[in-house]
Amino acid sequence: MTDAALNTGPVAISIDPDTPGFLRPLAQLLLWINKTMVILGMLALLVASLVLTYSVVSRYVMQASTDWQDEAAVFCLVGATFLCAAFVQSLRGHVGIEAVATLLPEAVNRWRLVAVDLMCLAFCTFFSWKSWTLFHEAWVEQQTTSSSWAPPLSVPYGLMALGMSLLSLQLLVQFAARVNGLRKPLPTGGAK
Repeated sequence: MTDAALNTGPVAISIDPDTPGFLRPLAQLLLWINKTMVILGMLALLVASLVLTYSVVSRYVMQASTDWQDEAAVFCLVGATFLCAAFVQSLRGHVGIEAVATLLPEAVNRWRLVAVDLMCLAFCTFFSWKSWTLFHEAWVEQQTTSSSWAPPLSVPYGLMALGMSLLSLQLLVQFAARVNGLRKPLPTGGAK
């Protein structure tokens, strides 16, 4: 795959041209992983919707017990949410407040964006580390949910840890690109 945009339907993601050369292989790998995670996320959402539909039908039509369906759907939703977070970040699609950006001069806004990326990277890296410790605890202690089905808690914790790790790597690449972009001169005549 080249540095050209990775077509994912109506939205195309690509590597930021300001990404430092030593991080380009990681950025390329993240492009492929993000596309794969989106496909897995779509499948997880489909499975969750089918499981919940089956749950409603079996509970109300067939009067059957539905002790496993809610947890299976939640596990699918947790996986879809966390595993697709890096893809959303690659589009810079997470919620952001832009009211301040319109008030700041361009030079100050560039530094604000670097600071925001750094804080996001720090938070997500910490969250990732804590998620891996939760996964390890659940794995070693063989923790399960409290339901009669009792699936292992290592599954949602592992999905959360993997998703947060991918998000942290995506933020690292974007932070490095943002810092690298600071070396570029400001556009002429456009300073606010």
